[in-house]
Amino acid sequence: MERKEYDVVIKLVGNQRPCHIGHQIGDEWVFQYKTPAGMCSLAYNAIFPFALVLKFGGTFPWQEDPDVIQASCPDAEVNNVFE
Repeated sequence: MERKEYDVVIKLVGNQRPCHIGHQIGDEWVFQYKTPAGMCSLAYNAIFPFALVLKFGGTFPWQEDPDVIQASCPDAEVNNVFE
């Protein structure tokens, strides 16, 4: 059986302070199996499991929109929030 794969876009939607890497609200990357060019690898590591679920059609029923998940980068000083 062939698996259907979906495109997943990662977007920075919020933060508490300016990002140390320079990410700005509104920045977007297309999910790949490696860190997209220009994206912080620590943030990507935190997002990867969620993006992988969406890539293969999984959902998050506890979210208002089950096709969208919010995840934060591990930098507590910045607290970037991605969808």
